[in-house]
Parts: sequence; structure tokens; C-alpha cells
Amino acid sequence: MGRTFENRKQAMLKRGDRDAKAFTRCGKQIAMAVRAGGPDADNNPALRRAIQNARAVNMPKDRIQGAIEKASGAGDTDAYEPVLYEGYGPHGVALLVETATDNPTRTVANIRFAFKKEGGNLGSPGSVAFMFDQFGVFRLRPDAVERDELELELIDDGLSDLVDGEDDDGKPVLVLRCNRDDFGRLQAGLESRQLAPVSSGFEWVPKTTTAVSDEQADAVLKLVARLEDDDDVQEVFHNLA
Repeated sequence: MGRTFENRKQAMLKRGDRDAKAFTRCGKQIAMAVRAGGPDADNNPALRRAIQNARAVNMPKDRIQGAIEKASGAGDTDAYEPVLYEGYGPHGVALLVETATDNPTRTVANIRFAFKKEGGNLGSPGSVAFMFDQFGVFRLRPDAVERDELELELIDDGLSDLVDGEDDDGKPVLVLRCNRDDFGRLQAGLESRQLAPVSSGFEWVPKTTTAVSDEQADAVLKLVARLEDDDDVQEVFHNLA
């Protein structure tokens, strides 16, 4: 009984940590979207996208609204900016680290320390990004659409690929990809069909992958986990096979 309780307690704590990290990430996305395009989601596609992503991780409505109001000037003192860091993890695996920070000096120091601590090296701008392509990505619940019909219809809206995937909870989703320049067109196409994505954004996809042993992969993923623990880090992408 005691062990079962402790296991449940640990699982709840881990879930709480994950939720807190997700809420922080989404709050920064909302803040940057509001600052760039204003607080009216109807006229700010980036804000609509940020709100969708926040709802996807079950961020409470009052926290979403609070983030919008804060970024609109109601007591806001934080000005976040996106910064991309590039480097190599153990065994030559390339990594891209997307951050949202109000203090780049602090962030780069933390990122550099994480790479060094886990046997990697932080690189200079352009040292890794050329190994990846950036795509716009939308995730939909499969039971909300007729897949084949939707795929044909959205080709004219910029859809380049549609594959099966899973969300963070392991639930099935349809993953729609497009070229970066077609992101707004595909978003408009989904909205015109009244299809609300579970989440959306931009992702870096490696042009080629690096194969390593299981033990070596564990070392790389340890670095990824350390980076993801940093509050300034939004996403980590790699070319691990």
C-alpha cells in the first residue's frame, strides 16, 4: 500500500513539473504573440496559435487570459525574445535549442553549461541549422476529419505532407506539414473549414540522421533532458536516428 502511494505521488509530482514547464512555455508564446500583433486573437494569427497550444496542454483559461493581459501592458515587465542556439551533443549528434528569454546573457550561459556538463559543445550561429529544414506543423485529432478528403483539399492551401503521430500523452493525431512560407495559407485553410488544431507551430526536421548505439543515445537524451529543464528553453530538436 505504502509503495503504491509513493509511486502515485511520484507520478503526480512528475506530471506537475511537466505541466508547470508547459504552462511557462505557452505563457511566453502568448506574450511574444501579443507584443508582435496585439491582444485581439481574431486579428492575430500568432496569438490564436499560441492559445491553441496552451489549451492543448490544459493551461487554465484564467492563466491564458492573465498572460494576454500582462503582455498587453497590465503590469508586464518581461520582454521575451526568441533566440536559437546550435551545437553538438555527445557522439556528433546535432542539436537546435529554441529559447524565449528576457535575459540572453543568462540563457546562453545556462545553455553552454548544459552542453559542457553532458559532453557536448555549444556552436556558433549557422554551425548546425544548415543540417535541418524548418516546417510549419499542425496537429489534428483524427476523429474530427475525413483524412483522404482533407489531404486532397489542403494541397491547394500549401499542405506538403500528412502523417500519423502522437501527442505528448500518447493519443493519436494527424500531423500536417507545410513549407514555412505556406504556414499562414494552411492555417487559413484549416480555419475556413472550422478545424481547430490541437497544436501548431514551427519544427526543425533533420535532413539526415545520425545512428548511434543505445548507450550513446542515452547520453544524447540526457543532454536533451537537461536543456529542456531550463525555463528559457522552448523546444529542443536533434538529428538522432
